Amino acid sequence: MSLADWGDVPTWIGAGGAIGAALFAYQTITSQRKQISEQRDFIAEQSQFMAEQKQNLELERTELRAQADERRIAQARQVAWVFQTWGSSGRDAYGNSTGYDRWHVKVTNNSDDLIHDVMVRFGDTYNAASAQENEGFHHPDRGVRPVPVALIAAGHTVVFESPHLSEVTVDNNRPALLFTDDARVRWRRDSYGKLEEIPADGAA
Repeated sequence: MSLADWGDVPTWIGAGGAIGAALFAYQTITSQRKQISEQRDFIAEQSQFMAEQKQNLELERTELRAQADERRIAQARQVAWVFQTWGSSGRDAYGNSTGYDRWHVKVTNNSDDLIHDVMVRFGDTYNAASAQENEGFHHPDRGVRPVPVALIAAGHTVVFESPHLSEVTVDNNRPALLFTDDARVRWRRDSYGKLEEIPADGAA
């Protein structure tokens, strides 16, 4: 067994210390990288979670708005009407009525609540000339109502007629129904079925 070369021992110790320091530094860097990677993963997960939460909240808000809009328009959709040309614009050679001279509009409140301030307008110029409530026909007033009609009860029907006009004028002035629902929202339905809310400051 030979004696150790003590002159090399400090070198060995120094080399061992350097290797240890390098190993420690490597482990530290590896650990830091792992921590950074985990932090990035955590931040990415949190960002995705927050994005999903935001999207869910937007969807909930959209659904709530849709439900509110549906409740808002629900009664208005239950107000039905039918209209047709009426009367005659002249006589043929045999004395028979020909053509038509006015609009005849039947409005029925199929909702469970009152509708108010009901008017039928013809084009931009003419308002209904008369209104008669079917349910009041056998009453002393024969169901005649002033125009606009103050209210139509649930399940009741009112018939409106335009002024007597020429056939061409009738054709060029189609009816539009205006009314206020029980929540005091004003509505307009045109002759093509389009239902729209009239703003509170709208002229109608």
